[in-house]
Amino acid sequence: MAFTAVIFDFGGVITASPFEAFNLLEAERGLPQDFIRRVNAINPDSNAWARFERAEISAEEFNQMFAAEAQAQGFALDGAAVLAVLAGAVRPEMVAALDRLKAQGYRLGCITNNVPTGHGAGMARSRDASDEIERILARFEHVIESSKAGVRKPDPRIYQMMCDTLGLAPQTCVYLDDLGINCKPAAALGMHAIKVTSGPQALADLGKVLNIEF
Repeated sequence: MAFTAVIFDFGGVITASPFEAFNLLEAERGLPQDFIRRVNAINPDSNAWARFERAEISAEEFNQMFAAEAQAQGFALDGAAVLAVLAGAVRPEMVAALDRLKAQGYRLGCITNNVPTGHGAGMARSRDASDEIERILARFEHVIESSKAGVRKPDPRIYQMMCDTLGLAPQTCVYLDDLGINCKPAAALGMHAIKVTSGPQALADLGKVLNIEF
């Protein structure tokens, strides 16, 4: 079956991975590398991060809950400090790829786990950055934000929501995400999933699938 749509994660795909920013914050605070990821991996469906991505708690509640979870792991770090570094820098080559795909007739979707903080879906920390991200998001036919949908990846329902909205079978969609745990449900549904480790790698793999040179 031919592919007719490409569905993107946002953070870590269209923008640089937030994990890079987390590692910088950890280094600044004298915390173990990947400490924030480890905190977020504990009780992954009910911890502060998961609940904030589904907009079940406020930013202040997240701040307090995350601080308590971090303290339980032996270190002091509040949630506000994590949110302050969350938005990653835009990858221009990925934005150019969106334009190339759209020009060739591919339908574009975006599924993003985000939190109700900052400016807009990309959680930008400034109005200028928010405007840039809004211009990028306007390229997509449909965007699903976990903080608005009340469901987050890797819940299979969020991928099905995208397919239902676009009116497409999963088998006609390519899906890109920087987390393997989020790629697996997409692949199980029938999408062709690509795990993103960098912009060049993502475009090389996508180019092979679609027979396009980016």
